[in-house]
Formats: sequence, structure tokens, C-alpha cells
Amino acid sequence: MASVPTPPAQPDDTPGSYVGLDAEAAERQARARGWSTVRALAPGTVITMEFRGGRINFEVDAATVTRCWVG
Repeated sequence: MASVPTPPAQPDDTPGSYVGLDAEAAERQARARGWSTVRALAPGTVITMEFRGGRINFEVDAATVTRCWVG
């Protein structure tokens, strides 16, 4: 039987600190802090709700992060 893969580590970060930042700057900052996946979404985008460790999500409106959450 195959071994179970180890999920990526989740950085010790505060998602709220990204709100109000320019989307490009927020992505650079998130990657520098160790997030393996950074996802930018338009307001109202339909997404699945599965949790993925190591992923940070940004809701971006007019090139500004308006909401941020992990998973």
C-alpha cells in the first residue's frame, strides 16, 4: 500500500493582514511567508469548499484584496 503524503506546512500568518493590500503585493508577501498555493478570486466566484493546507485565498476587487482566508 502507498504511504499517505504529508500535507504542506501551513505558515503561521494572519489572513486579515492582507485585506486592503494591492493583489500583486499580497501574493508576493504570501509566497515570501511560505504559502505553497496563493489563489486570487473575483467577488462571487463559485468555488468548492474543500480545505487544503498551505493554501491562502484572496477575494480581489479592483486590484485590492477585500477578503482573505486559508484552506
